[in-house]
Amino acid sequence: MKNIYLIFFLFITRFISSQDIGFDFDYAQFGYDSSSNFVEFYYVFEQSKLLPVKKEEKSFVEAFLKITILDSASNDTIVNNKWVVQHELNIHSEGSQSLVGVISFIIPEGVYKCSLEGSDFNSPLNRKTIDEFLRVKPFRKEDLSISDIQIASKMIQGSENVNSIFYKNSFEIIPIPNLVFGENQPVLFFYAEIYNLKDKSYLTENFKLNEIILNSRGKIVSRKDKILSRKTDTRVEVGSFVLAKLPTDTYTLIVSIIDTINNTGVSSTKKFFVYNPNIVDTDTSFKTLKPVLSSIFGAMSEEELDDIFTKSKYIASSAEIDKFNKLKGEESKKEFLFDFWNARDNSPSTPENEYFYEYLKRIELSNQRYNSMQKQGWKTDRGRIYIIYGEPSEIERYPNQIESRPYEIWHYNEIEGGVFFIFADLTGFSEYTLVHSTKRGELRDDNWERRIIIAK
Repeated sequence: MKNIYLIFFLFITRFISSQDIGFDFDYAQFGYDSSSNFVEFYYVFEQSKLLPVKKEEKSFVEAFLKITILDSASNDTIVNNKWVVQHELNIHSEGSQSLVGVISFIIPEGVYKCSLEGSDFNSPLNRKTIDEFLRVKPFRKEDLSISDIQIASKMIQGSENVNSIFYKNSFEIIPIPNLVFGENQPVLFFYAEIYNLKDKSYLTENFKLNEIILNSRGKIVSRKDKILSRKTDTRVEVGSFVLAKLPTDTYTLIVSIIDTINNTGVSSTKKFFVYNPNIVDTDTSFKTLKPVLSSIFGAMSEEELDDIFTKSKYIASSAEIDKFNKLKGEESKKEFLFDFWNARDNSPSTPENEYFYEYLKRIELSNQRYNSMQKQGWKTDRGRIYIIYGEPSEIERYPNQIESRPYEIWHYNEIEGGVFFIFADLTGFSEYTLVHSTKRGELRDDNWERRIIIAK
């Protein structure tokens, strides 16, 4: 299943990341053969957030894209490629433009760790890195299946432009990697592929195809149904929904194929976000789905559930950690995480769990700020302290001391009447280790200075 956690995470960080460079990505998998899928990564850079440069009297913006894919079982590198995206500025064009593209790979069945980094080629410190898990489960086996849903920004029509990077199965499909709709993008277009319609385990003569949009409360806000013939084994499905009257919210598009005789079938889902500030949400109904199923956890795979709890351990008790480690299967882990984060909701009267969103934001910012050669930013000492306690009131930095290693002092004036944390680069590889703190429960070493002195 598509990594729903990541998409939701992008919605949060898109608006609050302090290092936002207008870089986002999405991906979709399609059938290739019985052992592999064709995986497309869609990327976007906002032109207005890139530093323009002049070359031969012409102005350009340039972005740097890096994709790394590791096999999570063997840790073998499957992909480790870099690209430079260049665009000539047109002084006559109106509005902000985006640099949109697609990179494709054939990837065999398995679970992979993916890292995508977007940066300004002419301002390398202006960057954003996104990590996630990718599960490849081949569609082209013998069972009825639906590919991932690709969301498009323009009407999907037949095309003869076979040289376009967006050309696929006689269509040209322009992706919208940030998955945000609203006044400037009021219509959602989508594309999906259906495989093995002649699957003999189904008895119906024709399938029923449902296309449904749910809001964050699990209520159906739009629906289309039609009959699907089984005369061909594979087909393409394209469609659209007008979103102009939907209020601001996170929505889920579900494409399902139903055997009406046995009431069984398959489905594919895709989350997206609508920002319509001028539309008032008049829906006061209760959730129509079981709460955990209509939450973000309801759409996660087991790998995603394990990953998010691993990142939640900083605020979990030892009893909670033991309990989660004993759980088996997706459903029990979904229920656990739903209850875990609900118990920490500082404002239960509001429809969203703001503390959960803030925690996700801090993980993302830790990865951007504190990555080292050995660890992701959220796993470092600075990342842990930032995730738990937030932005320091003040940071004293001492990067170039003659007789001591580089160190930082973080002050938190609002905690316990004022506390501080001291981090030092003990290895020389820019990984700052916590060496002393006055916060109760944290490492305390009043003789910390001896650890950072450089021996002569």
